[in-house]
Amino acid sequence: MSAAARAVDVWKVYGVGEAQVIALRGVSLEVERGKFTAIMGPSGSGKSTLMHCLAGLDSVTRGQVMIGEAMVTGLSDAGLTKLRREKVGFIFQQFNLLPTLTAEENILLPLAIAGRKPDQEWYQTVINTVGLADRLSHRPSQLSGGQQQRVACARALASRPEVIFADEPTGNLDSRSGADILSFLRRSVSEYGQTIVMVTHDANAASYADRVVFLGDGRIVDELHSPTAEAVLDKIKSLDLTVGAPE
Repeated sequence: MSAAARAVDVWKVYGVGEAQVIALRGVSLEVERGKFTAIMGPSGSGKSTLMHCLAGLDSVTRGQVMIGEAMVTGLSDAGLTKLRREKVGFIFQQFNLLPTLTAEENILLPLAIAGRKPDQEWYQTVINTVGLADRLSHRPSQLSGGQQQRVACARALASRPEVIFADEPTGNLDSRSGADILSFLRRSVSEYGQTIVMVTHDANAASYADRVVFLGDGRIVDELHSPTAEAVLDKIKSLDLTVGAPE
């Protein structure tokens, strides 16, 4: 089975001369379809840059990126927009909901922009899974942080994308709301076959994943399968990686 996303010898360089910063140094990574992958590393390690390059949100300086069988590298702006709309879902730390729209309108917005109607059976499954049936008519200001992030999760899942990229999805949530979101993401992988790539600085959050990839100074330095929070922390210590505040 092909990878849901793939980076091949990816370099990302910002600036020139003395101001040059090398964010990624020859990174190669295959994201297995139907699995939950977490990316960890200290601030400045390149983890968010890697996710943005994989998702087509940022271009690479050298190397190749693919989503499914689609080549991301070299696509025009219009091509990238189409690819992100059809194959990618996003969950961000800041929720990124439109305040004038209801929860339901926010969830369905990407499909509406694409001119697509939701699969009603799948849509109902998503709504039931995130527990939002009684909140669909509410606007973001009428929802708690955890509920807003559940709306964002439902929005990402509604189109059944090839892969969902989650950037510190629990960073603005209390521990209980964060655990709810992580449990939902875990279920979407285990029960519905979704593919998720999550950037996190939290060992407990990473323990929900099937695989944790560790970055240091723009390179993949190790990985861990079937992780526990304790194993993640031990690996960070053994690699001498200080995972601090999110990038």
